[in-house]
Amino acid sequence: MLDSLKNVFAIPELRKRILFTFALLGVFRVGHHITTPGVNTEALLIVSEQAKNTMFGLYDMFSGGNLSQATIFALGVMPYISASIILQLLTVVWPYLERLSKEGELGRRKITQYTRYGTILLAVVQSLALAYTLEYQTSAVGGLPIVYNPGWTFRLMTVLTLTAGTTFVMWLGEQITERGIGNGMSLLIFAGIIAGLPAGALSLLEQLRTG
Repeated sequence: MLDSLKNVFAIPELRKRILFTFALLGVFRVGHHITTPGVNTEALLIVSEQAKNTMFGLYDMFSGGNLSQATIFALGVMPYISASIILQLLTVVWPYLERLSKEGELGRRKITQYTRYGTILLAVVQSLALAYTLEYQTSAVGGLPIVYNPGWTFRLMTVLTLTAGTTFVMWLGEQITERGIGNGMSLLIFAGIIAGLPAGALSLLEQLRTG
């Protein structure tokens, strides 16, 4: 095992790719600590705890806890994955995209560009929906509002922040795929899940202890 690791780092190109991948994953985790402006994180934490066993909790797991803390990466890679699935389905039913998929590298680049546009569009829609959801949510303890100053200023700021965050995450994933190791988007999802494992394990142990 140790010999294999030594051999991996003995190859300059492979070592460079591994270090580059870890560096970008580190940047991704830094975004976990930057909260969207105007959000009451204490009230949001209470609501998140109440909804952790629902679909919200599952989505939050894939975002690495970014959703429950309303960070700039709250949408994570899900808009990109959704856009990719939509483009793949359209390739079957839309002759133009079907022709592009058969044009080799040039066609693939065009489809990738359309996927990026679709990602940004979905991020705008989802971030606006999230802004509305946060505005009308209150915590069970004292009825604390999650948003300090509801209104279009908060909504536009949230759309701008989360869309920019999603675009940056998409760029990170593409850079890892091209210049790092493995599939960038898959690694970002994996990093988010791994980051939540320690807290999840402790929570499970505490629940077992208390019955």
